[in-house]
Amino acid sequence: MPVDLENILNNARALAEAGKNEEAQMCLLAVLKEDPDNIAALLMLGGAYFVENNLKEACMVFERLISLDPESGKYSIALFNAYWQQQRSEDALEEIRRFIAVADKEAENDTIVQYMSILKSLDTQKDA
Repeated sequence: MPVDLENILNNARALAEAGKNEEAQMCLLAVLKEDPDNIAALLMLGGAYFVENNLKEACMVFERLISLDPESGKYSIALFNAYWQQQRSEDALEEIRRFIAVADKEAENDTIVQYMSILKSLDTQKDA
């Protein structure tokens, strides 16, 4: 009997919206067991971990998303923020450098501008 992954994802979304994060995460993990590359499940799970301050787990999920799509600005920003929240500033800066090196400069212009602003701000702080 095939598993209806879309139905499970919708159920996870409803559970998360109802504040039942643990149940939502169990649904998302069930989806990922069947389909390890399910982008929607990975995004929702990473976001749930981040909101709950389970930053180590969030990083693992965001790293997985980046392995699937290294040029995605939203995945890069998610990983950057998870690193930064853990005070892993070197990893966060390395993610900026990695992303800028591989990103489609036109498609990801907004993300690149944000990152350049972050780098400039950090340089200013360092010089102060």
